[in-house]
Amino acid sequence: MQSQRDYVLRQVEERGVRFVQLWFTDVLGTPKTVSITPAELENALDEGMTFDGSAIDGFSRVQESDVIARPDPTTFQILPFRAGGSTLARVFCDVLNIDGSAFEGDPRHVLRRALEQAYSRGFTFYASPELEFFYFAEDDHAMSGGWRPEPPRPIDRGSYFELTVADLATDLRKKTVLTLEDMGIPVEYAQHEDAPGQHEIDLRYTDALTMADTVMTVRLVVKEIAQERGVLATFMPKPLAGEQGSGMHTHFSLFADGRNAFYDPDDERGLSKVARQFIAGLLEHAPEITAVTNQWVNSYKRLVAGYEAPVNVSWAHNNRSTLVRLPVVKRGKTESTRVEYRAPDPACNPYLCFAVVLAAGLRGIEKGYELPPEAAHNLFLLSEAELAAAGIRPLPRTLDEALKVMERSEIVATTLGEHVFEWFLRNKRSEWDEYNRQVTPYELGRYLPTL
Repeated sequence: MQSQRDYVLRQVEERGVRFVQLWFTDVLGTPKTVSITPAELENALDEGMTFDGSAIDGFSRVQESDVIARPDPTTFQILPFRAGGSTLARVFCDVLNIDGSAFEGDPRHVLRRALEQAYSRGFTFYASPELEFFYFAEDDHAMSGGWRPEPPRPIDRGSYFELTVADLATDLRKKTVLTLEDMGIPVEYAQHEDAPGQHEIDLRYTDALTMADTVMTVRLVVKEIAQERGVLATFMPKPLAGEQGSGMHTHFSLFADGRNAFYDPDDERGLSKVARQFIAGLLEHAPEITAVTNQWVNSYKRLVAGYEAPVNVSWAHNNRSTLVRLPVVKRGKTESTRVEYRAPDPACNPYLCFAVVLAAGLRGIEKGYELPPEAAHNLFLLSEAELAAAGIRPLPRTLDEALKVMERSEIVATTLGEHVFEWFLRNKRSEWDEYNRQVTPYELGRYLPTL
């Protein structure tokens, strides 16, 4: 760590960095930062920077407000944006109590704690998300955050994998990918998605903590590059009625002793007992973790039948109507054996999302859960009665339903810790109550003229 610290200080001096942003997130996954000058960086790396945690939702109470942001020097990165011509850098931070212990309200700590549980069982946890998002024409309403009665306007009319002539959306996506690559963030694929204005960037797998940091970085880079061209980029799960929503299908795998623990060469499908139990754990606890993987009222406008998003607790090989999918593994690429969890959306807190997914999978391994039968049909075509007869449960249909399941969940409470668990439930119940008090444009358009 000392050599990494010295590398950071050397880079700041050699690259002429004028400001270093200390990044962390609140419980909801909102990025936060404290900017310091190079003169303060050495002290920050050694001792951390104290700030008032009571000013941030989900952090400290007023009577215990001060916390410390301690930079993780392994996350240092020069940013592609400049402030008044000055070079910027960022470093992610772990948040500590004043006595140096890990702060319970830090989402990064929640994921670290879950990863330590995996390490204690000999596993390393990897993640590879597919981030979907929309580009919309910016306007005064969107810029000010004010109400806009008309739907947002996509900046293109493309569809799946469409190869278009050079246009603004293509340029933005291309510049974003190149910028991420320049930052050392490898992109596996980038493409146009199904809906107008919808695009996708798939990230190459890495350990889950690095990937959670990366998701936070990618969301900022996508938005910043779009804003430079007067475009609104959004990771809102369902911004357009009648179109596909944006998901964050994420591929997960466990490695043990440098080998993929999900692969078994003696199994007909190449799937190990560990993988089967991990999937069984995901299925068993999926309803409980959905409030974390899909944390907004709007998230459940995406999780509806007919738009390719999962709505039932099920699994299958290469069946995109299921919650858990086993992607086809290329010949000779057995180390890429993985599980794709299709529920999360790109507006979740990635630290908490990865933590609860890992906890659910590990519980399946610890308890030896049996994997239920594979879904053999397109579940979108089955009735509720047919699904029930097959023993297939639905995912929660609303944030309210998801919270009611989550609040009874021992595994989510243990994984998040008391501080985050209680604050998350309190905040999300408030969001649901506020949503229920709203009179929407749909209601005005449907009822006002006739009732």
